[in-house]
Amino acid sequence: MLPPAVGDHWTYEMRDNISGDLKGDNTQTVTDIKADEISIQSHTLGASASIFLIYDHLWDLKSNPLWKFSPNDGGGVKEGMKSGQTWDFKTSDLKDARAIWKRTGTSTVTGEETITTQAGTFSALKYETKVHIRGAVDPTKKAEVVITTWYVPSVDHWVKRSEKVMSDGHVRNDTTVELVDYGRQ
Repeated sequence: MLPPAVGDHWTYEMRDNISGDLKGDNTQTVTDIKADEISIQSHTLGASASIFLIYDHLWDLKSNPLWKFSPNDGGGVKEGMKSGQTWDFKTSDLKDARAIWKRTGTSTVTGEETITTQAGTFSALKYETKVHIRGAVDPTKKAEVVITTWYVPSVDHWVKRSEKVMSDGHVRNDTTVELVDYGRQ
């Protein structure tokens, strides 16, 4: 796997799985790399401005414009992932003094799959992440998230990622992003 480089970029098509509607294209471009962080400019086609995301080197999200995750969001990969491997995580999500969430979860590598997107055909590691979120200020507020990711080491990113969010027994969001183009420096 090549380490990330400034200028690496991935463009995704975003789709609402409930309505089937195409929600747009998003391009993520590496703007800076530090010893423990990767800075990403994320731009959605048609949006007036880009947002900036900070990841660690295993693609765990550390912060976005609204939230800081301590130590991270738990959604990244693990080095040397193999089928059947499982790992747990615990994190805190902080927006402000009234918006604090506790997040726990488990990721499991479910196997290897060949996956085809508009960007090509890839041999991917598929893993599923189950996340339990509860309010730290109001523990009665809860959400469950299931994220399925197809990660390709040679692309050093996911080529497909589905996320389903459930709260109060209702599906709140069900989306998929799929790689349509990428470039490595």
